[in-house]
Amino acid sequence: MIIMKINSRWISFILLLLIPFFLTRASSAGTEAVSKVRWHTYSEGMALSKEENKKVFVYFWAEWCAYCTKMAKETFMNPDVVEYLNNSFVSIKVDYDREQNVVSQFGIRGLPTSFFINETGDQIGSRPGYISANDLTSTLKYIHTDSYKTMTLKMFLKNK
Repeated sequence: MIIMKINSRWISFILLLLIPFFLTRASSAGTEAVSKVRWHTYSEGMALSKEENKKVFVYFWAEWCAYCTKMAKETFMNPDVVEYLNNSFVSIKVDYDREQNVVSQFGIRGLPTSFFINETGDQIGSRPGYISANDLTSTLKYIHTDSYKTMTLKMFLKNK
């Protein structure tokens, strides 16, 4: 009987210690920042690109990718990036683990990877790896203004 009282006291004590942990986790789950980029599936985005005659930004990512998480929290939360993507591009987000047909089509070997596609569906180019908000904004401007047709990105950035 004494052992049961001691065990029940320990259990009560442990539960009391855990309650704040669970309450904190539950309240912070709803406050995580959500990107305002209007993401589309691949097929949806490509159709929309033709309909609206816009260039396409294709972003390959995965939940387990640390740099993808960093881009989600930093790059895609930046107001300039969000505005440029939403106004000048059709943005497509491709989950590496769930959309292997699209991953294979683009020959993706590492994450994150970003592709740029013109209004007719032809690939303009790609950038593998993490891209900061400033670098992505510059690259989006370079692609959107068709500067890629007449100069390198390096030249574009120099003339900026």
